[in-house]
Amino acid sequence: MIRPGRPEDAERLREIEREAGRRFADVGLPEVAADEPPAAERLAAYAAAGRCWVALGPDGAPAGYVVVDEVDGCAHVEQLSVLPDHQGQGLGRELLGAVEAWAGGRGLRALTLTTFADVPWNRPLYEHLGFRCLAEDELGPGLAGVRDAEAAHGLDPSSRVAMRREVLRGPTGRSMSREA
Repeated sequence: MIRPGRPEDAERLREIEREAGRRFADVGLPEVAADEPPAAERLAAYAAAGRCWVALGPDGAPAGYVVVDEVDGCAHVEQLSVLPDHQGQGLGRELLGAVEAWAGGRGLRALTLTTFADVPWNRPLYEHLGFRCLAEDELGPGLAGVRDAEAAHGLDPSSRVAMRREVLRGPTGRSMSREA
């Protein structure tokens, strides 16, 4: 089940990101694994602004989350994390569905994100979910700024890709759910 994030979820979301991030050490990215999640205040602000969704596990506890920004007229997935023992169960897909519904309701034309090109649960997974890699000349100024900020934070730009998925619209122009 997906529900809107709440400001009081912030510390739990930080725990989810820490636990999910540990997997990066297994693929030669220990610095990513050790990176601290956003501050609780920042995550609470996403929730208060209606730009955070939480996936609940079978026990009803938060098992994943997504936060989004608006970048270049698109819903930009700033962070999506799912606990390792809940991965592969469709929670990420459901979280992206909530983002797509939000984006469609706001008239945003696509979802964007940046991710690692060669990490199996990054680019290949997003391609499976309908995203495509963008060429450098397809990046708008906002998305180029996201990439610049990542590089300033220490992420190697050559290891990263920007991706995009169009928001599906039905005959009424409203966002439709996607089955992949």
